[in-house]
Amino acid sequence: MEPVDHILIVDDDAEIRNLLAQYLEKAGMRVSVASGSRQMRSILAAKSVDLLVLDLMLTGESGLDLCRDLRAGPHQAIPILILTARNDEPDRIVGLEMGADDYLTKPFVSRELLARIRAILRRARMLPPNMRVRESTRQFTFGTWVLDTTVRNLADQTGALVGLSGAEYRLLRVFLEHPQTILSREQLLSMTAGREADVFDRSIDTLVSRLRQRLGDDSREQQYIKTVRSEGYVFCVPVSATDFIST
Repeated sequence: MEPVDHILIVDDDAEIRNLLAQYLEKAGMRVSVASGSRQMRSILAAKSVDLLVLDLMLTGESGLDLCRDLRAGPHQAIPILILTARNDEPDRIVGLEMGADDYLTKPFVSRELLARIRAILRRARMLPPNMRVRESTRQFTFGTWVLDTTVRNLADQTGALVGLSGAEYRLLRVFLEHPQTILSREQLLSMTAGREADVFDRSIDTLVSRLRQRLGDDSREQQYIKTVRSEGYVFCVPVSATDFIST
């Protein structure tokens, strides 16, 4: 018998929580519900969760705050689908850059929610164990750069810090975990943004270009991130990793 997917719904609207829980349970999923951050953390500490459905507009800590905290902690690998009543594009982009895998704008059709949940879970399971980020590694040294993942700081050889967006950080982290490995756009999408490939395929190219600029990588003579025609990208320079904490 295949394991049942466990979905955690975090929403401060009891009616929405109950309706979503009933629908997903009828679809064959196991569901837990939380009204806010305290209940969410209690459930995550006690149970294994396969995917988090997170409302953006929560009382107390916002969904964006919780998303950011989750991505920096021991539960960072759990896929997150954000529910939002906001229809502004900047809010959706911020959610993705904070680490959400997808978003759905209220009001929505329950069948679409289920379809997106299944798509996220399918993408997450596409990756073999050796393609997943290891959280024990806390510092990477490569070329003239050092990335400290504890505080998410990228510093050059003089110690000057270079700012990274959430999406840029996640992409760099993936490359540093898998140097000298050709990564396809589909793999990069699954390990970073998580959205459907036909929507975000071009955004990976844009994100790589932005990351190259951060690293001072010449677009014609690429030192760090090389384009492999028809295949994807490869991080070329040797990477040294230092483990500070084992989790």
